[in-house]
Amino acid sequence: MRNAIALVLAGVASLVVASTPVYDEAADAKAQIHAALGEAQRANLPVLVVFGANWCGDCKVLDMAFSSGASAALIARNYEVVHVNVGRFDRNVELAESYGVPLKKGIPAVVVLSPQGKVVYATRAGELAEAQSMGDDGIYAFFSKVAPAGSH
Repeated sequence: MRNAIALVLAGVASLVVASTPVYDEAADAKAQIHAALGEAQRANLPVLVVFGANWCGDCKVLDMAFSSGASAALIARNYEVVHVNVGRFDRNVELAESYGVPLKKGIPAVVVLSPQGKVVYATRAGELAEAQSMGDDGIYAFFSKVAPAGSH
């Protein structure tokens, strides 16, 4: 009986996730990053740019981790976050590449920018492309290593 309830809840959660787009497909990514950098300078926080797509299950899992669980507080405390849509690898690819993020290694992919816009960290080997199998603990462990020193 418990397994049946868990399956129903998982199904409902996946429907909710599927219906809520994380990535604004009409957004101007460069303008979003520019605005986030302005906020980051005022708050003295780095900007976490997340490259992904609404069709990507791993991208949705990463976003859920940013909204709840242990990772949510870590992300909220340490970053200004911008989600950048890559479509079917036909949108904002050159933007990702300009930050040293090879999208061919998988999405979601991230870059951390200093408040001044300098690259502090970038995923270069698809480190988050398996977010579903990483789970919240793995995502938290990843970002706790990447987060600014002394901020955990």
